Amino acid sequence: MSERAGSAPPSAPAAVSEVDGEARTAGGDATGQTAAAATAAAVSARPPAGSRLAPWLAAARPRTLPAAVVPVVVGLALAMRTHELDAGVAVATLVAALLIQVGTNLANDYYDFVAGADTHERLGPRRITQAGLAAPATVRAAAFGVLAAAGIVGAYLVVVGGWPILVIGVASLLAAVAYTAGPWPLAYHGLGDLFVFVFFGVVAVAGTVLLQTGAVGGLAIVLSLPVACLATAILVVNNLRDIATDARAGKRTLAVRIGAAATRVEYVLLVAAPYVVVVVVAASEGAGLLLPLVTAPLAVREIRALVQRSSVALNVSLAGTARLHLLFGLLLAVGVLA
Repeated sequence: MSERAGSAPPSAPAAVSEVDGEARTAGGDATGQTAAAATAAAVSARPPAGSRLAPWLAAARPRTLPAAVVPVVVGLALAMRTHELDAGVAVATLVAALLIQVGTNLANDYYDFVAGADTHERLGPRRITQAGLAAPATVRAAAFGVLAAAGIVGAYLVVVGGWPILVIGVASLLAAVAYTAGPWPLAYHGLGDLFVFVFFGVVAVAGTVLLQTGAVGGLAIVLSLPVACLATAILVVNNLRDIATDARAGKRTLAVRIGAAATRVEYVLLVAAPYVVVVVVAASEGAGLLLPLVTAPLAVREIRALVQRSSVALNVSLAGTARLHLLFGLLLAVGVLA
């Protein structure tokens, strides 16, 4: 927590000083009464606990958390086709995924500010480091603390899944930091899209299946692709919105490199591809996999809107794409079990 958020306003110490002066001239009882009054005033002047916590909840970016939940849910559904679910491992997998997502968000908040990518010109939701709601060092410590917690949960998963899970876990934690930090940050070199596709799609789904069944089949890999595509589409909207500010800051995202028109084409492909995948797979794995087609009208609406929107208006597309990702993923999980 920043000093700004956690300390009383300047008026509180002044009030205490004035009351102390009166107390020294009024005698014993008055001293106790006025001191108590000053303490009560100082306490009431502090921001309520909820208001101090609110910036941190925002920094966790709750709207991005389904990107961590969906691949685990799809992976669990795939595992349940052939194996009985281990509830404890399932919960640990979900917790680890959420912690990595939050840790990545906090690291991004800090490192984008330090690199100058988050400024007063920012078009997206407010970031606590850039807005001065928390000291940079505090945000950095929080990021590494959350990732360390993910590592602790991951240690249990390594015991369950062995060295493949160790490799996946270490790679995920390193990538979470390397996304915007280090000597060669992935997001600044146009690799953010690939990072999300791999770690919030293929790796997350396959890793969940591996933990439950001890093996990963071809179906798990194929059905991880729709999840990966839609998770990446969320990032594409974010980067499309920020093309101008990212370019000025030297943040060479894929959107900056290929331009707005090509980025919109990328978005269309990423949103359309999942429907092609489920139709093809349903031919051999059952009609239940066609259930996500229910979301096709929403996908068409999001594509049409994104083609027309720009700048801050793309925040609406960001929320819409995240909603599409969640609904498609949940219906895919249900379809897998149908």
